Amino acid sequence: MAFELAYAFCFLLMQLPFSTIAQTDGKNISLGSSLTALDNKSFWASPSGEFAFGFQEIGKYGFLLAIWFNKVPERTIVWSANGDNLVQKGSTVELTSAGQFRLNDITTGKQIWVASSYGTGVVYAAMLDTGNFVLANRNSIHLWASFDQPTDTILPTQTLSQNSRLFARYTASNYSRGRFQLTLESDGNLRLYTTLFPLDSINSPYWSTNIKDSGVELMFNQSGSIYLTASNGSILTMVSDEIVSMQDFYQRATLDYDGVFRHYVYPKSTGSSVGSWNMAWSTLSYKPKDICMSIFQDKGVGACGFNSICTQDQGPICQCPYGYTDMDPADVWKGCKPNFVPQSCGEASSPEAHLFYFAEMQNANWPVTEYNYFQPATEDWCRQACLADCFCAVANYRDGQCWLKGSPLFNGRIEPGSGIKALIKVRNESSTLISGDRDSRKKDNSTLILVGSLLLSSSEFLNILLLLITYLIVSRMYCGRAKVIQPYLVMNLKYFTYEELEEATNGFKEELGRGAFATVFKGVLRSSDNGKYVAVKRLDNMVKDNELEFKAEISSIGKTNHKNLVQLLGFCNEGQHRILVYEFMSNGSLAGFLFGESMPNWYKRRQIALGIARGLLYLHEDCSSQIIHCDIKPQNILLDDSIGARISDFGLAKLLKMDQTHTTTRIRGTKGYVAPEWFKNLPITLKVDVYSYGILLLEIVCCRRNFEQQAEDEDQMILADWAYDCYEQKKLHLLFKNDDEAMEDMKTMEKYVMIAIWCIQEDPSLRPTTKKLTLMLEGTVEVSIPPNPSSFTSSIM
Repeated sequence: MAFELAYAFCFLLMQLPFSTIAQTDGKNISLGSSLTALDNKSFWASPSGEFAFGFQEIGKYGFLLAIWFNKVPERTIVWSANGDNLVQKGSTVELTSAGQFRLNDITTGKQIWVASSYGTGVVYAAMLDTGNFVLANRNSIHLWASFDQPTDTILPTQTLSQNSRLFARYTASNYSRGRFQLTLESDGNLRLYTTLFPLDSINSPYWSTNIKDSGVELMFNQSGSIYLTASNGSILTMVSDEIVSMQDFYQRATLDYDGVFRHYVYPKSTGSSVGSWNMAWSTLSYKPKDICMSIFQDKGVGACGFNSICTQDQGPICQCPYGYTDMDPADVWKGCKPNFVPQSCGEASSPEAHLFYFAEMQNANWPVTEYNYFQPATEDWCRQACLADCFCAVANYRDGQCWLKGSPLFNGRIEPGSGIKALIKVRNESSTLISGDRDSRKKDNSTLILVGSLLLSSSEFLNILLLLITYLIVSRMYCGRAKVIQPYLVMNLKYFTYEELEEATNGFKEELGRGAFATVFKGVLRSSDNGKYVAVKRLDNMVKDNELEFKAEISSIGKTNHKNLVQLLGFCNEGQHRILVYEFMSNGSLAGFLFGESMPNWYKRRQIALGIARGLLYLHEDCSSQIIHCDIKPQNILLDDSIGARISDFGLAKLLKMDQTHTTTRIRGTKGYVAPEWFKNLPITLKVDVYSYGILLLEIVCCRRNFEQQAEDEDQMILADWAYDCYEQKKLHLLFKNDDEAMEDMKTMEKYVMIAIWCIQEDPSLRPTTKKLTLMLEGTVEVSIPPNPSSFTSSIM
């Protein structure tokens, strides 16, 4: 017995040092521990609580095993295990009694991921305050670490050794491997590559450190500097030389899904030590400076998808050329497709030339796409050459040079000042329909000729019989046409019964918003759409007996397709019920984003302003039937999962005008945003939306409402008045005194204020078109000095 007690005592003594050492990494996770994917509260936190390891729910798609900033409200993810294979609710990650760390999917029972290549001897795991998740042995030696297996992000104190890689995720909310890669090469250079997506193999480099000496490691030090070091530890080149205190700021360097490597910071508090930094991720530096111009490859999609155009603004903004739309509005990398039937080839191709015309776009180019080149050539000759060539999708012309480019187009970008004119070949809107009508008329005529011949060659009895048959055939034909035309009025839209929508909204219980003419409810389409969330807008006091006009307008809205518009999914037109069903926007309205407690960063506000302008341009010029919105305001701009701007309620102005019984005025819009012509009985044109956009742009730029009764000074109550006064007196800094990012980019801020002043001119003819407005925001067209708008107060008083 004494021997046994002595043995036990010695055993306990042996364990004490190991237990003490094991605690040096903070809150250790013992063997046999596990986490279950139930919600976003299933995680292990680091000792300070600044980082967490566990499950994050990614929309409705499943759960991601990840590491994230746990004290940042949006819980920014810095590492993930299963981005390519999300697991379902109830799945577990377990540190087994044998020291194996693995993730199992509950639906298949299969092992989805395992921390491998660390041998044996694991006795605990730990989430460290550096953001590193480790598996360690009894001596606290890290046998496996997330820092050694990075995904798209590196953190302070983390290093990348030679042949290490970062992969960009596919989109903002899709953590599978995307189209870009950062690699520290064996020659010591850090390079950014496009990949041969969907394979991981590299395609073409588009940025490099270009050093002659061999870099051994990429360092991210505690002061926030990112640099390449030689074998002796000396610095070879700086990647980001911004010095920011880790005590005051969270930091990360991420290869974002758009292919740009960015160094971000986020203040840990709002105290004096961080100054007036926004409580949001701000970009300190980024590589490359212009990704649109950097990617110059002869295969692959480039910075944006096939047939698209890239515009630089701290990263690519992707858009479709005139006559093209996104293949998938939620995924710009899939590129654009033509809205028309391309020119056919063969003997009949030449007669088709008259069915096409050219949409012009300045400074737009798709390099390395041409299959033919002519010099010298006039622009008219270049146009005719492209029209006559069935392979030609775009002709680029500059200074007597003509390039013919075929589909698919790639590496598309705006090249400011290049002088290149893009001539985009587009089919006339009516040409396809005319062709179809012509074919149907031929069929109808041949049928009548056949019947006529039979009548002439038959007896009287047969004539009567054939006459009756002809009547039945013609009647059936027109009935058939009527049945074809009816669905066309609601093309691409799903028809919902009132009962379906009542069930989807749980009896219209969860109200998202209410306006003068409609109430919006949150719903979920459980049965046929796999639990898809929707916004259900119930229109009030609609005219009940104008069935055809209602369906025609709904059809017009339903045929719109643009990444900056909220998509109409379907409708209900049953009895007294007129209901519209839209896709659900998870991040609410621009009003909540702009006027909340923390100021959004300047870069994101610029993207939102440009997105709204592009959405308006589509409504005004590019969709099949021109739409004037009539109520552009922050509440009608919704934000998608990636904080992209989506215009909502477009087309409703015309729908609501069907019923004038419930309104005392013909004015459409919201006080403060309404153009002066509404009050003067002047013609209502597209320029009313431009005016409203100008007011909205000032709100986006200044991050405050157009009218603030509690303003510090009476002169500052009306933002439009105050903005013009500040501009005229060269005191724009007064508008942005609490916005450091704006103060550092005063030239751009001034340009945006000038654009807004042009938009809110009292004379509609002085306001820019939506096309010119968009080009000014993109930087393609210079912004001249705006005149005094004369009166800002007419729409407010």
